[in-house]
Amino acid sequence: MRHKSATKTGMAMVGLCCAVVLSGCQKGADPVVPAGQAGYDAIALPPSAADVQRYALQPGDILSVRVYDEPELSVEDIVVDNAGVVSLPLIGDVTARGLTATELANTVEAAYAAEYVRDPRVTVFVKKAQARTIAVEGEVALPGVYPFVEGQTLLTALALARSPTEKAKLDEVMIFRTAGNQRLAGRFDASAIRGGRMPDVALMPGDTVVVGFSSTRGAFLDAVRALPVLGIFRPF
Repeated sequence: MRHKSATKTGMAMVGLCCAVVLSGCQKGADPVVPAGQAGYDAIALPPSAADVQRYALQPGDILSVRVYDEPELSVEDIVVDNAGVVSLPLIGDVTARGLTATELANTVEAAYAAEYVRDPRVTVFVKKAQARTIAVEGEVALPGVYPFVEGQTLLTALALARSPTEKAKLDEVMIFRTAGNQRLAGRFDASAIRGGRMPDVALMPGDTVVVGFSSTRGAFLDAVRALPVLGIFRPF
């Protein structure tokens, strides 16, 4: 009799454990915003876009566009407008935002070669670049906008903001990133990164880091709940 009772108890415990595991799996399937390795993948950019030597033009940059032997087509001190375009003689608006100076020069060459100039040679110089920044918000001691420097990571950004507060939820650190016209987001565990259990996250100019989501930040809470796996950037 004791043997049968023990068998029934053991089966009940196994059933309970299975229910707990299934319950955990179901909760993990609900969110749509990735975390863990998926979070890193979601905000990852192609190697060409992530190259720290590549400066992408942005609104407010002041450029010089010179067309060799065509002074009437050359323009000095032209500003990339808020829409990310520059307006040039004959060819009109040309999208500059997100391109390097060399890529913009190639685009302008192709536009002039199509109808106006035989074998044009164009050079683009960045005479004055907009300041590159990152923003750190949420449960940190000193939220704000900080200058971006090459090699900046999530941990160095938190250090700039004088570290998270005692109320911060370190496993709910969001990074928002814009790549072209696409908005990306990922959720990361700063505790795991600090402990060496997950890699640090390389930041890009324009990134926004938000630490520890309070109930007053409903939009961010919704985003966190939509990120099922830590460490992945994905569109939202």
